[in-house]
Amino acid sequence: MKTLDRLVATTFLKLFVVSILATPPLFVLGDLTERLDDYLDSDLTLGQIALGYVYNLPEYLHWSFPIAGLIAAIFTVHGMTTHREVVAAKAGGVSFHRLVLPVLALGTLLAAVALAATDVVPLSKRRATDILERRDPSRQWRSDFVYRSGDGLALAVQRIDLAPPRMTGVGIHAERRGSDAVSLHIEVSDAAWSEGQWDFNQGVFRRIWPDGFESAMRFDHLQIRAFDEQPEELLQDVRDEEELTYAELERQASIVERAGGNSNELRTKKEQKIAIPVATLVIILFGTPLATSNRRGGAAYGIGISLATTIVYLLLFRVSAGLGSAGALTPMQAAWLPNLLFLVGGIVLLARVRT
Repeated sequence: MKTLDRLVATTFLKLFVVSILATPPLFVLGDLTERLDDYLDSDLTLGQIALGYVYNLPEYLHWSFPIAGLIAAIFTVHGMTTHREVVAAKAGGVSFHRLVLPVLALGTLLAAVALAATDVVPLSKRRATDILERRDPSRQWRSDFVYRSGDGLALAVQRIDLAPPRMTGVGIHAERRGSDAVSLHIEVSDAAWSEGQWDFNQGVFRRIWPDGFESAMRFDHLQIRAFDEQPEELLQDVRDEEELTYAELERQASIVERAGGNSNELRTKKEQKIAIPVATLVIILFGTPLATSNRRGGAAYGIGISLATTIVYLLLFRVSAGLGSAGALTPMQAAWLPNLLFLVGGIVLLARVRT
């Protein structure tokens, strides 16, 4: 690595580390200010609150990657411009594009790191939610809940126990769509988990035809091959989208679609799990040529560019997500539109920089 490349890369990395460490406390302070009363009302100790925010750190760091990368890139290039280092490099035969190559290379590496952590963040977020909302992930029972299986079956369960695995007061409904479709409704007194399958005991099986005709039959034992969810899965509370991994969002969206629902919001959030890490590189590419102004605004100039770029990106991010949820854009288009606009803008700005 040449001395100039090493200087640019070192400066960028130092600024990135400082920025990435400084950003999460802002998230913590903002969230803590809003929710402190709720935590105190729940009788959470200060230790539990602190531990919850420790588990939230991966999420805050994940969101901070694009911001920290942008700040590091702008202050690196603007500092070199202000101190005439860019002019000196050009005089030595090094073009601006070659000069900022280490920044773009490190931006690619940071985007890859953020992408690798995509499915780590939801798992850590779950643990934080369990602590801050006093959920017990090791509980042995659950009562009065509704669950939708992977094949679109809707269950209403009065109680489930884990040791031994058993459900009581179960209602199962399978809604079929179409002019000649038959809906199914099953009511059972209890069900037991045996050899990887639920055995439903003592119940009534009803078929409901489109014209309203209904037939019913009683049974002593029944197995439903389409319903093979593990007892541990049924014990889990409904998770927010932020607590679901990429694969879990896909599974949840498929369940919603099979039930006839609208899965646009879930699929948009799934695509955003890839788009947000990539935004680290895209925003760095966009911000780098903006910092080539020779104004002597110092830190104020760099902060101003960083804030303006971040606000515009977040605004586009929110708007496109809303359009994706509403169906005006496909989930893929909604997730990647901000990145595409900033990528085009960055390429145009880089092309216009004097080399």
